[in-house]
Amino acid sequence: MNMTQNQKIIQVAKEVLQIESESVLALVQRLDESFCKAVKMILDCRGKVVVTGIGKSGHIGRKISSTFSSTGTASVFLHPAESSHGDLGVISKNDLVIAISYGGEAAELNSIIHFSNRYDIKIIGLTGKPESTLGKSANLVLNISVSKEAGPLSLAPTSSSTATLAMGDALAMAVLDQRGFDTNNFAEFHPSGSLGMRLRKIKDMMKGEDAIPFLQPNTSMKEILTKMTSHSVRGAAGIVDQNKDLVGIITDGDIRRFLEKNDKPFEAKAEDIMTKNPKTIDAHEAVEKALQLMEKNKIQVLIVQDSKSAHPRRPVGMIAYQDLLSGK
Repeated sequence: MNMTQNQKIIQVAKEVLQIESESVLALVQRLDESFCKAVKMILDCRGKVVVTGIGKSGHIGRKISSTFSSTGTASVFLHPAESSHGDLGVISKNDLVIAISYGGEAAELNSIIHFSNRYDIKIIGLTGKPESTLGKSANLVLNISVSKEAGPLSLAPTSSSTATLAMGDALAMAVLDQRGFDTNNFAEFHPSGSLGMRLRKIKDMMKGEDAIPFLQPNTSMKEILTKMTSHSVRGAAGIVDQNKDLVGIITDGDIRRFLEKNDKPFEAKAEDIMTKNPKTIDAHEAVEKALQLMEKNKIQVLIVQDSKSAHPRRPVGMIAYQDLLSGK
């Protein structure tokens, strides 16, 4: 029975994924002291990590360099074809070079290899041919060889590219771990990304205490409504005592529920309407925690307090759910 077109497509895809996954797993068995030395070389580097490669290796190299940069290791990608036209000046004596070439004979790398050797700049070679020119010229080699390339022709760089990328990620993550790079560091390097935003501190994203009104418990309903519609964040008011400590919060929802249950709502005071002991967030917590707290309790606003201040119960600002979703 002939295979249908869809079956053929799925079969090829499965074979590619199988071969590539096996190529990556083979690297696990190959990790040894050389990998540890490579990590230490990067940690000891007093300059930046210069990643270079041509063709598919270059594309992989750009990603590896980007991963280093975003996880606390200064790194740049140097295109080998540009290096011989003045860009070798990018490399300084305190730098470390990671040169990528599966076959190890890419002629475009020669100028970088010669320059690095001449000025005693260390090279980590990522190659599938340790006995190649790159392998012999590098101070240390990480073997990224694969048994075969994936795909019907077994010619295009597939398994080898995947293995190279995986080895680069393994290096970057091992270095990250040794540096003690944590979520706070990650947020600093990713201020605009959705994940980075969630890791940022509340104090960096909150609006000041003037964003919503802070009223006394005896404030009238009329004044509550007036104040709640006159600030930048509408629909909420914090209630504070004589010491300016937070004792409650009033939201649009609180007012609606109060109006439904009372015949003479305008005779009420803030203390009659407010939710006592409201949910709050500390200014030094991550935004992610605020999102979780608001989603769990189905609330739109959190009043911010500062546990490190002389008056930890006093409001210092507020943060709104919609602002967090929009990254404002």
